[in-house]
Amino acid sequence: MGWRLASSGDAIERGFVQRFDARFWSVNFPRPMMAAVTTVAADALRVDAVFYRSGDLAGLIWEAEDRYDHPLLAYETARDFRDCRLTFRWRSGGVRALDAVHGPTLTIEGRDAGGAPRAWYVRLWNYAVGTPEDALVSLDFAALVGGFDLPADADPVWAGDVDRMFVSLVPPDYDGGDAMLAEPAGGWAEMSGICCDGPGAVLAIGDALVPAHGMRMATGYDDHYHLTPARLLRNMLHLGYRGPINHYVGMSHYFRLDGALLVTAAGGVLNGPSAAWHGDFLARAGALGYSPILSLSYELFDAHCPEGWKQRAADGSPALTGWVPPSTLLSPANAAAMAYLQAVAVAFVGIAQGAGVAVRFQVGEPWWWTRGDGTICLYDEAARAALGDPPVVSVRAPLDGAALAVLDAAGALLAGSTAALCAAVRAVAPDAETLLLVYLPTVLDRAAPELARANVPVGWARPAFDVLQIEDYDWVTGDNAGATAGGVAAMLGRLGYAIGETHYLSGFVLNAADRGQWRAIDAAAVAAARRGAAEAFFWALPQVLRDGFTHFDGGEDDMQAFDDVSFPIAIGQAASVEPGFSTRISTSASGHEWRNADWAEARLRFDAGPGVRSEAEVQALIGFFRARMGPARGFRFRDPFDDSSAGMTGVPGAGDQAIGTGDGVATRFALVKAYGESVRRITRPVAGSVRVAVDGIERLAGWALDGGTVQFDAAPGAGAVVTAGFRFDVPVRFAEDRLEVARATWAAGEMARVPLIEVKE
Repeated sequence: MGWRLASSGDAIERGFVQRFDARFWSVNFPRPMMAAVTTVAADALRVDAVFYRSGDLAGLIWEAEDRYDHPLLAYETARDFRDCRLTFRWRSGGVRALDAVHGPTLTIEGRDAGGAPRAWYVRLWNYAVGTPEDALVSLDFAALVGGFDLPADADPVWAGDVDRMFVSLVPPDYDGGDAMLAEPAGGWAEMSGICCDGPGAVLAIGDALVPAHGMRMATGYDDHYHLTPARLLRNMLHLGYRGPINHYVGMSHYFRLDGALLVTAAGGVLNGPSAAWHGDFLARAGALGYSPILSLSYELFDAHCPEGWKQRAADGSPALTGWVPPSTLLSPANAAAMAYLQAVAVAFVGIAQGAGVAVRFQVGEPWWWTRGDGTICLYDEAARAALGDPPVVSVRAPLDGAALAVLDAAGALLAGSTAALCAAVRAVAPDAETLLLVYLPTVLDRAAPELARANVPVGWARPAFDVLQIEDYDWVTGDNAGATAGGVAAMLGRLGYAIGETHYLSGFVLNAADRGQWRAIDAAAVAAARRGAAEAFFWALPQVLRDGFTHFDGGEDDMQAFDDVSFPIAIGQAASVEPGFSTRISTSASGHEWRNADWAEARLRFDAGPGVRSEAEVQALIGFFRARMGPARGFRFRDPFDDSSAGMTGVPGAGDQAIGTGDGVATRFALVKAYGESVRRITRPVAGSVRVAVDGIERLAGWALDGGTVQFDAAPGAGAVVTAGFRFDVPVRFAEDRLEVARATWAAGEMARVPLIEVKE
């Protein structure tokens, strides 16, 4: 398997798309209003909106530069619109009509002919034929004029250098102020028969098609609510993702609000735009053969959460995440909060059923929030009542029996709430698959070993859920694969799920400046698949598109195919060896030389022919050669002259080779062998031969071997010297496509020729 980070301009495969294609419009708006755009036909789109304030305004946007698609799939940047003529049918309801003041207006942002930034405001009614709510609009960008009342307010548009343009949608009672509307107002608008003609009507667009691979994609509504589902699914499909999509419904955009801007179930728990978007997303995903998993968490946007529903610390302060603005956590003990969450789950299940997709429902990272000082948020009114007014518990302090009992009781409350949530789903979808997502660095915090009592309750043990999903991105991006290995084992041991009953979510890169973290993320996903996880997902699509992350398979196995099997040792023991370097030597007229070493390490060549001395060995060799398909697949080879960390062939000891110095953070140390000042990377140690020491004290436990890397469960302290001893094999392949061995050769005492060459890893 492999990966790369694509950049703008990397697209080789290109196609063409009509400018103003319905899939590539987006929406934007101020909180707390909500809007969503979906494609209702190949040449048509629909915007659904809900307004709460008299100044709410939604923009339906076309960008001259594609800022949202993967670099291999983006359309070209084209800022000159003067050679374009756009026509469409406009229909609307529940918004200011075309002929009204503040009716739908096309705002064009860019620069004038002199390069000065400015905007133009084009009243669509001036270019419409029909009624104020059903009209044909025709826009010739070479002759477009802004202004409300033409020709009195005429403001000619220069459309030669445009950044973006958007059509504004406002509620009927719009006044530009901040007053609450008497009640939330729903509105909609449709553009159909979208047609762009003229010399500038067509854009080049990336059309790469990565072959389907085994990795899966995760995404979230809070990150992509402003884009069309068709656009998102095009990216997933072209990037090779198939099968399940882990879709987080979010915590900040799906809900309906009341007059106090708090979430409400009155009239339905989901707002209209969210319901429309998800209906389109799930139907399109199902039609493409995807199997969406709907993820719902206990997290909710703090400003819209009723105060009594929030988890609270002992001092009464609410549990708040570090997001800006913050989200809060719903209390598993609060009946109203849990009833609301169940209603949300049932609503999304209904959308899935309406879209014709199988119901797969994930309870996402349910937990009791723990603050930075170690105090756990068990003190909202409902939790206090359920737990019998518990004492203050800090999970990072020594805990007595009473404190442990409180954590156990809190875990039982949490498990009961998730069971009730899943029961609500199965009441309307009896065949639903239920999944649980746990975030290992939090629930298995080493500084709080008893926290698992509350946040990994035994009530979650198999078969409480059909699938256990595991996520640990802090460990992954911190290059702490040892913690991952130990955490996965601990979680499976506590809850009793088999590795084949788990999914793994690998990610994520929060900031674009840290895009180098994709190397570890890709490796973690591949490692999860190799250890037997049923599915491995990349979290998440927004960062994949932003950074140009591209995963691909190199065939049936890795691009550099390798079979982890050994060359017949009896034959190999008689092999000859040739270490070689690549050195460029220039000689001057005076006889002086300049030497430049192209390779930092020697590359080994072997001839295993001297070991072929019987017909049985010939047969073994031919069978091994055929199984490797000649030089196509690598394998292990034991160098008879150098296979140990102790000298060349000595018995390994834990202090043989220094492999690193601890810094209190790093948990991974690569095996190496020093030859004077030259250091050789060891990638194929012999199983069972590796011994490890820290500051001269051998470690018999607390570490694991991942290929040629030692992974500690806990990072060695700063300044600690890490050493290792081991036997090792050399990764090699056959050097030629043909193998010539005859019975007469070894019978006459002549040596066969079986050349092998080292494979660099």
